[in-house]
Amino acid sequence: MLRRLAQLLPALVIPTLVSAHGYVQQVTIDGTVYMGNNLNVATPAPSIIRLVNTNSPVKGATNPFLNCGQDAQFASLAGNANPGSQLEILWVGGTDGSSNWPHNTGPLMHYMTKCDGSCSTYNSTNSEWFKISELGLEADGSTWYQANMNSRAPANVTIPNTLAPGNYLLRSEIISLQLAMSSGGAEFYPACIQLQIGGSQTQGPTSSEECLFPGCYSDDDPGILTPNIYNPPIQYTFPGPPVASFVNAGSSSAAPSSTGSGSGSSARTTSTFANGPSSTIIASSTPSPTATGQCMLSSRSTNQDVVKRDSRNKRKHKRRLVRAH
Repeated sequence: MLRRLAQLLPALVIPTLVSAHGYVQQVTIDGTVYMGNNLNVATPAPSIIRLVNTNSPVKGATNPFLNCGQDAQFASLAGNANPGSQLEILWVGGTDGSSNWPHNTGPLMHYMTKCDGSCSTYNSTNSEWFKISELGLEADGSTWYQANMNSRAPANVTIPNTLAPGNYLLRSEIISLQLAMSSGGAEFYPACIQLQIGGSQTQGPTSSEECLFPGCYSDDDPGILTPNIYNPPIQYTFPGPPVASFVNAGSSSAAPSSTGSGSGSSARTTSTFANGPSSTIIASSTPSPTATGQCMLSSRSTNQDVVKRDSRNKRKHKRRLVRAH
């Protein structure tokens, strides 16, 4: 009976999910809010978020849009951050940001890559990405951290404490698994955020910890093909490379995020919306209505007991693909 119910559950939720997708609307860095653009705007305002042309997911692990999202365009600005900076990334539903993030099943991961020059003109097609965080199941083994975003909670991630300075792309990725019982069913939502990292640190990933997008995943990888996603207990394997070793080595109590609860500035700020009358990013001390009283998701750079890593990821994540530009 339970198995039959598990088989029917995806069919029951599909009608409400197929038209409900989303994108990144805003990014907060150490209390300063950078707004993105609504989708399908005639003249996008300056932003640090690379604008996609649809809220629909990327389908297929070899899809070139797996890099930064559906037809993502260069952004004109870069957000100022430092090693240890706290970022809050707000994923929303719909096309105008008025709806909450609609999905609740699957992991949330963050990657970074260094831009060759300015990120505003940097083509990341052949970039080597390294993972800085991954969030999967909560301690109960059945609820996904992603589900907190249904109530407009942002996803938190910390810039590694010892990361060398430079221009970087931060790739925030949600993989929705509600249709991933068969190969090719996973829905990928990547978004790229342009950052300028200051400081005087010196560390970064090793080449064995980096991978390409597409190239990091295959459609049949554990964690992407999940035939038992609705059959508890769930044993989940994060796809892609492990979190880069220098991320864990550089963590300290001064910049919590690797295993603690959500953090971030208690004095939140607001700004003008990028599609509004002003295109200037303006920070104030007014509490943000989208963040007040919400549960904050904190990135974890270590796996929970309910998560198993497939060692095959370490052998194959360096795979390169030849593709047209």
